[in-house]
Amino acid sequence: MKALLLIDIQPDFLPGGRLAVPEGDAIIPLANALQPHFPLVVATQDWHPARHQSFASQHAGQQPFNRIDLHGLDQVLWPDHCVQGSAGAELAAGLDTSRVEVIFRKGTEVEIDSYSAFFDNGHRKSTGLADYLRGRGVRQVYVAGLAADYCVYFTAKDALQEGFETYVVEDATRPISTEGFEQAKEDLRQRGGHLVTTAQVLAG
Repeated sequence: MKALLLIDIQPDFLPGGRLAVPEGDAIIPLANALQPHFPLVVATQDWHPARHQSFASQHAGQQPFNRIDLHGLDQVLWPDHCVQGSAGAELAAGLDTSRVEVIFRKGTEVEIDSYSAFFDNGHRKSTGLADYLRGRGVRQVYVAGLAADYCVYFTAKDALQEGFETYVVEDATRPISTEGFEQAKEDLRQRGGHLVTTAQVLAG
């Protein structure tokens, strides 16, 4: 069976949001069009405590997009975003959620960030997504959402590591950095991942 993973399609990552991904809103119609073609649709939410240590505001003298060592891991410092219970952390209003079977929340631990839908950035704790998918008989995962060079990339990388045949729906995602996404795509190809378009998925 195949599953569609919709990663972090939340207002804070859309134009006007606290950590806006350029053209992030352009993926919503594609995400909606893809869903009827999958027997299982799963969504994720970035869901941070207000004092999350990935926020630049929690580190004196630091600015958003600086990098620091955070408990032994390289960490980009972000603007405050997707704070638990805030409007910016909800799923985007234009996203059709009628086919979403379950929502996995990530980034809930104050001291460690979590880009991937499967694990935190240190692979110290699992979200349970891999076991959930295996329990449903899923063998193929298709990943769409935001942002291409962070949460989509790390989700796809972990999906491959967990043994799933993995596809990134390239036009149904947008990056923070185009250069970063090019590097991410090359890494995924080398790991056995696939890049497809929405049109290819709909034709299949």
